[in-house]
Amino acid sequence: MISLSSLPRICVSLGVADVSQLERLAVAACDDGEDFLELRLDLLDNAESGVRVFRRIARRYPDVVLLATCRRISNGGAFRGSVEREIEILEDAVRAGAGIVDIEIETAEQAPSLLKSFDGHARLLISYHNFERTPALAHVIRRLQRTPADLYKFAVLARKPTDALRTLKLPAGHHDCRIVALAMGEVGVATRILGPSHGAAFVFGSYSPRPRSRGKMLAAEPTAPGQISADSLRNLYLAHRRNPATRVFGVVADPVGHSMSPVLHNRAFKARRINAVYLPFLVKPNQFSDFRKVVEGLPIEGLSVTIPHKQRVMRHLAWVDPLARRIGAVNTVFRKKKKLCGTNTDALGVVTPLERKMRLTKASALIVGNGGAARGAIFALRDKGVRVTLTGRNPSRVRRLARDCGVESIDRKRLQDQYFDILIQSTPVGMFPDINGCFFEDRIPADLVFDMVYNPLETRLLKMARGAGKGTISGLEMFLEQAAAQFELWTGETAPRGPMRDSVLERLAQPHAA
Repeated sequence: MISLSSLPRICVSLGVADVSQLERLAVAACDDGEDFLELRLDLLDNAESGVRVFRRIARRYPDVVLLATCRRISNGGAFRGSVEREIEILEDAVRAGAGIVDIEIETAEQAPSLLKSFDGHARLLISYHNFERTPALAHVIRRLQRTPADLYKFAVLARKPTDALRTLKLPAGHHDCRIVALAMGEVGVATRILGPSHGAAFVFGSYSPRPRSRGKMLAAEPTAPGQISADSLRNLYLAHRRNPATRVFGVVADPVGHSMSPVLHNRAFKARRINAVYLPFLVKPNQFSDFRKVVEGLPIEGLSVTIPHKQRVMRHLAWVDPLARRIGAVNTVFRKKKKLCGTNTDALGVVTPLERKMRLTKASALIVGNGGAARGAIFALRDKGVRVTLTGRNPSRVRRLARDCGVESIDRKRLQDQYFDILIQSTPVGMFPDINGCFFEDRIPADLVFDMVYNPLETRLLKMARGAGKGTISGLEMFLEQAAAQFELWTGETAPRGPMRDSVLERLAQPHAA
């Protein structure tokens, strides 16, 4: 039998309805270097037909570890047969080359005598699934351990951040057995990335074929909520290399799945050879206090903070720098003498690209927008001696923000008679997927145009400005500068701007980038 101590840390889970497609996916994954596969027999139209895939993969790739799963529909799977038939199919899979079988705890409790057939032939993994919530963990572990097994799997749905934290901490508290613990759903993503560093025997990932060798037709959907690709686990998050000394950072937002910050910061850590990982944390507006427990429980050393938490986070900090207080928002959290502190690097993200183009003192700037980004730009530019005017599509909100910040406002209808040195577009207008949006339909009343939107890299506004011979600054420049400031604050090292830029450009070049 396979050695548990030498199990790969990442298992690629494959589950489709067609057996021929399952075989093509398995072959492609092995050809791409994957060495641990779970084949979900229960998801096939005919579970029995999948046994042949085990046989062919085992013969062609003898060093690949194969895990067989045939979960019954009553236990969260798709197999409609009896417990006896489930065990028979798994026995056939073992004879065909499966080294591990996953049997749900309900089956094990219903027919414990049937499990003896695997003794000496395959490793037994007893699994518990809860697709609704995260229950009391100690009770579940005691229930699992009543059935002797080589591995125990604990998969639950995380509804709040501390659900993920409890799940992540589970293996470390049970050294007497090997546990695969994961929290499903987007809230639980951290458990999949940090699992190996917290004692999990391994983690599951979906399969994304490499473009150089496989077409899109082989793409496989995740087999569980919140499952991320094995490629991301290995190459973006380096999950298999993480250890207890790994420093943890992340972005906290709702939504968070679209954020490019994990791509950028993990590339930066890799470039500087820092043992650190940057994670996406989905935190709902009413869950920040709960997330605060995660910050201390992991612990987290630094955070990027974005919508909707930039104001909410301030009450949880021991110190906030004066500029962030004036702006009324924090986008960066860091630790100083173990205490959580806050600042706002968005200001640097605005000023630094502009100063590369022109002298700001006594310049005039028109800012389009009335939200937090506009407010941050106002204070950043005013501190540099810029005369700021505010405009936007909602006149009453524009006037209110202008009054609060002590700057002028102007109705967009009067812009035909005005001209400025700088134009800053701080709204989502023109952002993917609504790339044809633009605040200005014809005349752009400024010499230098800065659009904070960075997806697409060149918005309609920037295209119009370039066509009119004006200077332009992409939102990518702001994104990179504020992120570089965060990196340097967290690590004390110079930010690797080249690799950081490349990581974002590569991500934006992907067809599904959003």
